[in-house]
Amino acid sequence: MKKYLRFSLMGLLLVLMNCQIQNHKSLFEGEPKLISNQFTFTEGPASDKSGNVYFTDQPNDKIYFWNWQTNKVELFLAKTGRANGTYFDKDDNLITCSDDNGEIWKINKNKEVQVLSQGFEGKRLNGPNDLWIDKFGGIYFTDPLYERDYWKDFKVEIPEKSLYYRNENGTITKLETFVQPNGIIGSQKLKKLYVSDIDAGKTYVYDILGKGKLSEKRLFCEMGSDGMTLDSQGNLYLTGKGVTIFNNKGEKLTNIPIDEEWTSNVTFGGKGNSTLFVTASNSVYVLPMNVTGIQ
Repeated sequence: MKKYLRFSLMGLLLVLMNCQIQNHKSLFEGEPKLISNQFTFTEGPASDKSGNVYFTDQPNDKIYFWNWQTNKVELFLAKTGRANGTYFDKDDNLITCSDDNGEIWKINKNKEVQVLSQGFEGKRLNGPNDLWIDKFGGIYFTDPLYERDYWKDFKVEIPEKSLYYRNENGTITKLETFVQPNGIIGSQKLKKLYVSDIDAGKTYVYDILGKGKLSEKRLFCEMGSDGMTLDSQGNLYLTGKGVTIFNNKGEKLTNIPIDEEWTSNVTFGGKGNSTLFVTASNSVYVLPMNVTGIQ
């Protein structure tokens, strides 16, 4: 009986492992497809209400967008304040981490620019890097320090590298300090916020408790990330070498190889929000998915 029970348990374990492998494979089919490699360093992809994905080429101070219906890349804006991370608000305005002067911008579809934030407590931010917008219109953003060769007369005014929250009225609150905070993503549905401390090699998760209010941070996984996104199953996608997918328990599911030295960021867009869009070095890639992005 014991021998039979042992083999039964082993069989069950193999079935569960096989199901897990199949679930990993069912997230996507095929391989990432190169859309364009005409850039210097791509970053900050964000999908508008139509599914078109906007992204930045920060060294060249430009924002482009991928039109999923034509599968073409088009220039959106040439002077962006050196935009890095981006996200669309509820009115389909593009909100950008424009680090030339440590600012956050709002850019409407007519390409009109409004500077939403120029600093914190009268001091210049180091360089807002990535952001996510909650249901109240508040902006969570990371402010690491990557000194750029195009910054003029820059002096560090805020030595801490932190996570901030800008409420809908423009008031900014410092929430937490990290070694080097970078990628950030949240979900209204899941009531979770994820923040990467890239130099520490860790990603943390918070429960969203209210307007700009978070639980104590918890370690999600032992991997940092330049950018990140979430799918409809609650899986988290981290970047760096390819795209690595973790389930909601922080367990690694799989890695999507990208034939580039570095993948900087990732989002969902396209028809039905079911295409994974990846910014990687001087290129951008797309991959059809069997899951969709989540709000």
